[in-house]
Amino acid sequence: MFITNIFYKLYCRIFQNILRWGSYIFNWDPPKLLKGQGSLKGLPNLIFKEGFKKALVVTDKNLIELGLLDPLFESLQAEGLSYLVFDRVRPNPTLENADEVAALYKSEACDCFIAFGGGSPIDCAKSAGLRLVRPRTPLHLMQGVLKVFRKIPPIFAVPTTAGTGSEATVATVISNPEKQEKFAISDPALRPFCAVLDPLLTLGLPKHITATTGVDALTHAVEAYVGRSNTGQTRQDALLACRLIFENLPTACQDGGNLVARENMLVAAHHAGLAFTRAYVGYVHAIAHKLGGYYNVPHGLANAVILPYVLEFYGSKIDKQLAQIALAIGLEGPDDAHLARAFIEALKKLNHDLDIPHKIQELKAEDIPTLAKMALKEANPLYPVPVLMNQSQCEDLLKKLLPS
Repeated sequence: MFITNIFYKLYCRIFQNILRWGSYIFNWDPPKLLKGQGSLKGLPNLIFKEGFKKALVVTDKNLIELGLLDPLFESLQAEGLSYLVFDRVRPNPTLENADEVAALYKSEACDCFIAFGGGSPIDCAKSAGLRLVRPRTPLHLMQGVLKVFRKIPPIFAVPTTAGTGSEATVATVISNPEKQEKFAISDPALRPFCAVLDPLLTLGLPKHITATTGVDALTHAVEAYVGRSNTGQTRQDALLACRLIFENLPTACQDGGNLVARENMLVAAHHAGLAFTRAYVGYVHAIAHKLGGYYNVPHGLANAVILPYVLEFYGSKIDKQLAQIALAIGLEGPDDAHLARAFIEALKKLNHDLDIPHKIQELKAEDIPTLAKMALKEANPLYPVPVLMNQSQCEDLLKKLLPS
């Protein structure tokens, strides 16, 4: 068993190194960017200048009812652009959602997507794009990395939450409720054509959603930074995101109308997305995906709860990286070990101050072995984590999440 474990760890590290060095052949240029208050109004003109004529707007009913899309619709009409609306995206977009969007896009001869909302509409548009260019390949067969091979229709992504960073990433996450699974697909073909960061769209976001999506973005930045596939640019993006989140998330939660804090959170989430789309995530996301698929736990909430436990599991192996993050957010300490501990404590305090729990209420003890197996199947060998986790270690970590 010991020898088998050694060879498996060696296999994981070889796989990760191949991906890391192979990534240099791909184009990692970020999407075009419109940002600032009222920047949404400039989107239709950009779409027109790029030569597109008919957009499929992918969103959800709540955002329609809140009137958040009204300025977009008015600007599209003023620009003379045709559009249709799909407003049935679920909180965790499903295979059925992707098929519905793809069918509408094709039948109405659209030539681009406008994905408007949180990570769900953006991921739904990406997944629909996959169905359009690979109609004979089930989405679950493209799980993992570099299995698309074809450019999907252009996506103009308009996030209304500061969390997922999906407007900047090469990944999409899709759910299969029948099998209680949630899986990720990553390929440079999935990166949106353009991202719109307009803080006016986030003003009505409730405190608990602001909090959990904000720590979701922090998780992206931290997992990217402590992983083993960083570049100078991803480290820079991750540190900027961490600093902006600690400086602005409490204010955004306490004063939802603070446009400076709202805009800084959108920028933070965007840079966190740029960081992890190349440097990858880790066990926090792998476990969170399974909790989302099994119990429908919101992704941001799951990430926020799990993050401190996984960082503690990594132990001293990430002291240097956490110390650098700690310094970036203004913490002090005599050495890396103390700074790393100070960061984890600051993270726990942030969660506490934002009313984020430290347990997963839906988690059941009898499900833990299956959840651990599924999480490790996603994470290993793909995610370049600082410390590899085995089945028993993953189960032990999940047990810490059980409600008292």
